Amino acid sequence: MSHQTVIVLDFGGQYNQLIARRVRECGVYCEVKPCTTPLAELQKMEPIGFIFTGGPNSVYLETSPQVDPAIFTLGVPVLGICYGCQLLAHHLGGRVTAAQDDSAREYGKTETFYDASCPLFKGLPESGISWMSHGDYMEKVPEGFALAARSLACPNVAIADERRGFYGVQFHPEVNHTEHGVEMIRNFLYEVCHASGDWTMGDYKRTAVAAIRQKVGSGRVLLALSGGVDSSVCAALLAEAVGEQLTCVFVDHGLMRKNEGDEVQAAFQSWAMHFVRVDAEARFLEKLAGVTEPERKRKIIGEEFIRVFEEEARKIGAVDFLAQGTIYPDVIESGAGSAAVIKSHHNVGGLPDYVDFKEIIEPLRLLFKDEVRQLGRELGLPEYLVSRQPFPGPGLAIRVIGELTKEKLDTLRDADAVYREEIANADLDREIGQYFAVLTNTRSVGVMGDGRTYDYTLALRAVNTSDFMTADWARIPYDVLDRISTRIVNEVPGINRIVYDVTSKPPATIEWE
Repeated sequence: MSHQTVIVLDFGGQYNQLIARRVRECGVYCEVKPCTTPLAELQKMEPIGFIFTGGPNSVYLETSPQVDPAIFTLGVPVLGICYGCQLLAHHLGGRVTAAQDDSAREYGKTETFYDASCPLFKGLPESGISWMSHGDYMEKVPEGFALAARSLACPNVAIADERRGFYGVQFHPEVNHTEHGVEMIRNFLYEVCHASGDWTMGDYKRTAVAAIRQKVGSGRVLLALSGGVDSSVCAALLAEAVGEQLTCVFVDHGLMRKNEGDEVQAAFQSWAMHFVRVDAEARFLEKLAGVTEPERKRKIIGEEFIRVFEEEARKIGAVDFLAQGTIYPDVIESGAGSAAVIKSHHNVGGLPDYVDFKEIIEPLRLLFKDEVRQLGRELGLPEYLVSRQPFPGPGLAIRVIGELTKEKLDTLRDADAVYREEIANADLDREIGQYFAVLTNTRSVGVMGDGRTYDYTLALRAVNTSDFMTADWARIPYDVLDRISTRIVNEVPGINRIVYDVTSKPPATIEWE
């Protein structure tokens, strides 16, 4: 697939994936590469620009990650962010030192003044809030660089060598806290790198379908379909490309949300492919009977999923390709390489050697989650499937605290359905990053009608996050919480108390188990 490419060089910053997402949102394809990637390998990609990420190190230490200085002789524009900015200065004749006093260190929201004549800040207001995070100071700016932005504490918040196309900013334009940050990235891409904006999901769909057809030829493809967004979009893309040559095995473990198994089947029934739904609820529940420890639950579910899939795969016989819904964040986190880490069934267990296949195919491995959803829409998948909430592979098994029973799972399914319905009714479903209900193992006294009850406590969880590495609890309006609570207690037997989880990550995780 031939697209103009920007390379994001990773120096250990926490926002690297976010930088790449911002670039792609601007219509330009990019990839994240380790800073140790040989320059010759980077040159083969014919990049129109480089972005150096932030990082936790100090550029002047011998142990800090560096860059091949020859990168500055390629005639390719560079944008350095935070550590990346100091790296530019360090390699091009400037001097970076530890800040001697607190006034030169900057963290958090900072009022910043921009030179609007600089291409990076073209069309932007002369001042705005930027998000700083640096304890080092650019004591000397390299020759040929102009000062393009300042703050009250720092005269060189941004530097620019327009002749060579080198720009550095000591703040993070990729985060939401920086006002007009995305416009700055867009300016770098279009004003400096002269991008054409050729990265769209419609274009990607066409080229991906052609590439899959060429690779698969007349071969047969097998996909373990979990019902999540990634595997569903993967199935739709493969079906569009190779039709009846694809077999999807949907293992329904009985741990999905209300009606989800039927929804997945309905979504794919009319597609030209072989769709196999395995009703395995009874065998999963039998294996999980009496188990309360979360990691043990995960292990049992992962192993049983493999057993069920293995049985179905044997019925199908030899295939040429095993397809997986691996997406780009998985690739980045596993250290890249096509199948360096075989993605498990939503992280519950690998799909190892027992399946008789020749090669793994990962049609989504270049896409971020939001791009996967957009591709699903391009392929005509229903919105209820494309915009589905993130869901762990073990499903509701890790949202029922303690021992699992069908009764508890059905109770949670009904309560969770009410919760999701009311969030959608309040038009909050697109605003909140993730939301779900947890059936705790705590029972308490309640009064319903004239009688005393002793029923379960249900916890509601809702978080906002850009990367799921950190998350803040969502501030759902009280009147919405009130409606949710009233409906669940009135409509779902077995629950008499609702609590709302107001813990961020860290210290808590997003899931309870």
